[in-house]
Amino acid sequence: MNSQGLWKERYILYIQEMQKYLRYIFNGHLVFVMVLVLGGLAYYYSDWVKTLDGDFPAELIMAFVLGILVTRSPINTFLKEPDTVFLLPLETKMKSYFKNSLMVSWVMQGFLLLIMLIVFVPLYAKVTGASGKQLGFILVVLLVLKYLNLSMRWHVLKYQDVSVSHWDSILRLVLNGVILYFVCSRAHILYVLVTFVLLIGLYLYYRSATKSLVLKWERLVELENKRMTSFYRIANMFTDVPHLKGKVARRKWMDWLLAFIPYGEKSTYNYLYARTLLRSNDYVGLCIRLTVIGGIILMVFTNIWAHLIVTFLFLFMTALQLLPVWKVHEWKVWVSLYPLPAKMREAAVIKLISYFLLFEAVLFSLILLIKGEWVSTLAVLVLGIIFILGFKKYATKKIKNF
Repeated sequence: MNSQGLWKERYILYIQEMQKYLRYIFNGHLVFVMVLVLGGLAYYYSDWVKTLDGDFPAELIMAFVLGILVTRSPINTFLKEPDTVFLLPLETKMKSYFKNSLMVSWVMQGFLLLIMLIVFVPLYAKVTGASGKQLGFILVVLLVLKYLNLSMRWHVLKYQDVSVSHWDSILRLVLNGVILYFVCSRAHILYVLVTFVLLIGLYLYYRSATKSLVLKWERLVELENKRMTSFYRIANMFTDVPHLKGKVARRKWMDWLLAFIPYGEKSTYNYLYARTLLRSNDYVGLCIRLTVIGGIILMVFTNIWAHLIVTFLFLFMTALQLLPVWKVHEWKVWVSLYPLPAKMREAAVIKLISYFLLFEAVLFSLILLIKGEWVSTLAVLVLGIIFILGFKKYATKKIKNF
């Protein structure tokens, strides 16, 4: 078996799959919005950095954020479900295949670390006065740590007990964070070496302990499917993705929200799509995370323009995430049998999404109100209302093209 040829074939198919959907994601209007938002955030970020002094904990923040990125080390194996049957007997001949997977994962995630480090450069240089040489050293440390973490992650995946993976992530996060803090704060080299030796020791332990263990193919395929599903969920905001398989959960604790929907014929679609939103992991989970992340960012920023940009960005992302709910029941015959006009279904979807966007805008306003930012509170609330009105017109046109 030619494992190199198989890996090359899988990698090319992966690139083609990504390109197919990326051209829908990065269309004209989205690129314009991204340039506008990122430009605004960059302008505010540069002004904010100028106000900082040497007491700002830049090293601690960098160590925390970069430590998370280094610790989180998914491996692009490109495996498929049939591989658990056809490739399992050939595991001993697949070493070069998985070695290539590790290297590709290292390059992709190393590029992400480079981008994040570039974002931190103005902050770090202003607070510490670091030179380009110091920043280059940090980059080298990041790349070395990333390779070690990927290698350890690969060995840990051989354990049958999934809890080992959770404890491993916590332990690696602590070690990575400490090493990066010592490096960023320019502590004595001895501190860096001691913690780095501990990380090397952990790597050697995993390599020795898993030497006689075989790969858990089902687990590898499951992780690969989850990784691709995350991408497909994003792509599904912009075009139909036949590969996407949604999951549902009962969530009985959220049933009280349905009590606000009046009983009657006119509320048929309202109830149907409200249930769909509450039970589907593809919508409610990600939207709650977006709301929480947006709220945290608003708590950090103090400039009104930054508040408006962040609010617009997260309302826009939430709207894009929720709009595909229209297609959930598209191929279900029983929904088409409802003796109700199709316009009612369209109106119900837009109304429910608008309610969630209003809830998000009000929550953002309350966060700013608690901070004492009265002007920003009013501005964010007005922006939210204007955005919802514009979204209704956009959604009406978008649904017709689905």
